[in-house]
Amino acid sequence: MAPRLKKLLITAGPTREALDPVRFLSNLSTGEMGYALARRAVSQGYQVSLVSGSTALKPPQGVRFYPVVSASEMQKTCSKLFPKHDGLIMTAAVCDFMPAKNERHKIPSRNGLTLKLRRTPDILAQLAKKKGCRTVIGFCLETKDLIRRAKAKLVEKELDGIVANFYNPQRHHPFGKRSVSVCLIGAGGHILRLAKQPKERLAKTLLSWMECLHEDRARVV
Repeated sequence: MAPRLKKLLITAGPTREALDPVRFLSNLSTGEMGYALARRAVSQGYQVSLVSGSTALKPPQGVRFYPVVSASEMQKTCSKLFPKHDGLIMTAAVCDFMPAKNERHKIPSRNGLTLKLRRTPDILAQLAKKKGCRTVIGFCLETKDLIRRAKAKLVEKELDGIVANFYNPQRHHPFGKRSVSVCLIGAGGHILRLAKQPKERLAKTLLSWMECLHEDRARVV
């Protein structure tokens, strides 16, 4: 039997990419899922490091808390912490793009503006390639072709599992305190569909699932 996971690195919330001193690119993430996972993990005896983008949430008691803003800050912090942990759950919604140029002064609103963007670092993929015996779970959100795209990211990023969220503003809105329906997809392609449930309950299921994935990896190795 594989040693139980003891130290978890969890990321949460959105990253922000500055356009000028007062404007930024970001997304709708509130951090609720990552914070729920951190709370549940601490209550179950895990040692938890929580790396969080900007949210309105209070850090859960018992976690080691690392606030960040941008994708590059999250990358730097996670790269430093990852080797000291047994597993990673990457719930953070890292902003995929950043302005090619960050203006030093506020851009006048009267001017027209064409933005040139570049990719932010793929933190999850970079860490997963160095995981060794660690177990790594990612999250994805899609507006179409949920399973196909989630499976592609699972393979491309060399993950042990991925949590797939579907977003439709009229039918399924997974942000904030809302209950959510997700699909858990393991490296072998097995899909576990979870019907609408509170994120606190989902957090408990995810941790149990992660332990199973961890044991499966150990048997293969």
